[in-house]
Amino acid sequence: VRMKICQVETTLVSTNRIAGLGHRSLRVVKEKGGALSVAVDAVGCRPGDWVIVVGSSAAREAAGSKDYPSDATIVGIIDYWGEDGNPPSHE
Repeated sequence: VRMKICQVETTLVSTNRIAGLGHRSLRVVKEKGGALSVAVDAVGCRPGDWVIVVGSSAAREAAGSKDYPSDATIVGIIDYWGEDGNPPSHE
């Protein structure tokens, strides 16, 4: 299982979805290197939050089912980390 630390950029609104996606919220997340991805929000995060994102089969299970069509799911909101208790900046 691959886990990544990302920052939530914004909500992604998609009116046309396959039936299996349901009404789960989608978020645009940014990795420290700047790469953007779309992740299913399983925890209720907000833009600006630092989150833990899982991929592969763990993403599908975290979103609700092994059959769920997700390759990235947010499974946790990070409160703090590191000695100073703050996340690294996106510089």
